[in-house]
Amino acid sequence: MINITLNGRASELEQPQSITALLEAKGFGGRSVAVAINSVVIRRAEFAETLISDGDVVEIVRPVGGGM
Repeated sequence: MINITLNGRASELEQPQSITALLEAKGFGGRSVAVAINSVVIRRAEFAETLISDGDVVEIVRPVGGGM
């Protein structure tokens, strides 16, 4: 098992996986999101090739519209 921190919570993955696979598994597929691993923002073009590994801290954020 791979232990990571996902949005501030402990989480487990069966094996290292790409950001794209993680987003699909967590229901974010096709949505506009930003992802950082260990405080480094990853470009969307690199999601498929960037692997999440044991001990990584992953943050997934979605933009929220609003205003006054």
